[in-house]
Amino acid sequence: MHFITGKAVPRRTFLRGAGAAVSLPFLDAMIPAGIRAAARPEDPTRLVAIEMVHGAAGSNEWGASRNYWSPSQTGRDFDLAPGALSPLEPFRDYLTIVSDTDVEPAEAKKPKEIGGDHFRSSATFLTQAHPRQTEGSDIFVGTSLDQAYAQRFGRDTPLPSMQLCIENVDQSGGCAYGYACVYTDTISWASPTEPLPMVRDPRVAFDQLFGAGGSSQERAARRRANRSVLDFIARRVGELRRNLGAADVARLDQYLENVRELERRIQRVEARNTSGEERQLPEAPAGVPDSFEEHVKLMFDLQALAFAADVTRVFSFKMGRDSSARVYPESGVDKPFHPASHHGGNEDNISDFAQINRYHVGMLPYFLERLQSTMEGETHLLDKTLVVYGSPMGDPNVHNHKRCPLFLAGGANGRLDGGLHLRAHPGTPMANVMLSVGHALGMDDMERFGNSAGAFPLAL
Repeated sequence: MHFITGKAVPRRTFLRGAGAAVSLPFLDAMIPAGIRAAARPEDPTRLVAIEMVHGAAGSNEWGASRNYWSPSQTGRDFDLAPGALSPLEPFRDYLTIVSDTDVEPAEAKKPKEIGGDHFRSSATFLTQAHPRQTEGSDIFVGTSLDQAYAQRFGRDTPLPSMQLCIENVDQSGGCAYGYACVYTDTISWASPTEPLPMVRDPRVAFDQLFGAGGSSQERAARRRANRSVLDFIARRVGELRRNLGAADVARLDQYLENVRELERRIQRVEARNTSGEERQLPEAPAGVPDSFEEHVKLMFDLQALAFAADVTRVFSFKMGRDSSARVYPESGVDKPFHPASHHGGNEDNISDFAQINRYHVGMLPYFLERLQSTMEGETHLLDKTLVVYGSPMGDPNVHNHKRCPLFLAGGANGRLDGGLHLRAHPGTPMANVMLSVGHALGMDDMERFGNSAGAFPLAL
């Protein structure tokens, strides 16, 4: 069903009003009359790069023997149980596991760098480059993969990229072992000397995505009046609905309801956190839930809605911070994260850390389900998305960067087969896989990335 006036709605349409600017989801009315869906140019793939710090229990020799991360079988007949990846079983056809790659740039290169693994690792994840050890302004590492992609394909969207995180990254200056905190605080680098700030507060991310008020004063006034961003575009919504077919009206209404429900959830978090009750995270902004799971789901919902409206096609998402002492009681383990990662080779401790790994991976199916349930044209967003999930550390007990956890999810517009476990030869750089990811994203002319020695085949 097309726009009933016979004119196509531009894909880059915003409903504006009093500082709000809400982009539209894909509608049938956006297809020009006489153009078949199959003949439309392919959308650039959406990219989400997720880092979880501290490696994995399966990167330890005993943990590997228990398949706490990687399945024992390679190829297509792999079994995800009992490892950390078992929550991904419903999405195995969209899963490409790449085991046993190394992040050599995160290793110490000279004696004074020894011991600083936690404070340089995050900077290497998406750059696959070695950070210059400094506590000053002369930081240097490399351009990250997400930003290489955003610089190539992000100019067609209102936001070229967004950077999100879960834990506090507001530190500045030096952290430890002679490293600037910025190496720990972000995984996105626009250039070797330009780290990009990460947004922790879902309210801030929401306002960036939906233009909720042209200034901080306007946004504060709207929240005090308990008004929704949708209140400011109601007239424009009504005008648009009158000119759409029934299917598009239903799609638009569902999208706007999703925006409103997300806004309500953020409002409930803010009300709870400003009620005077004791908080588990007293230093966190009011929009940040104390619950890790609630926070992660809000961030995933923001990403899914942004993809649906094509506000941006690139996210980086830092789900943890090195040396974090956060406890994840929902995992069934009551040990703080960093101490749990230093398992001392004890089998019970390794098993506990594997539970935490499984809990973290278990956040992802929520996001994959959201993408799979969001249709765009003839298919859903999971088919059009590439998710990279991994860590630049291997066995955290010894701070090494070998056999690092890594997997890909999503269809990448047909560039990934999925349903596959690939095991790299010992010593293979993770950068080889990142180079192949760049190719899968359409950057076929990328010849090298970081310390890559060649592309890693992502198919049998």
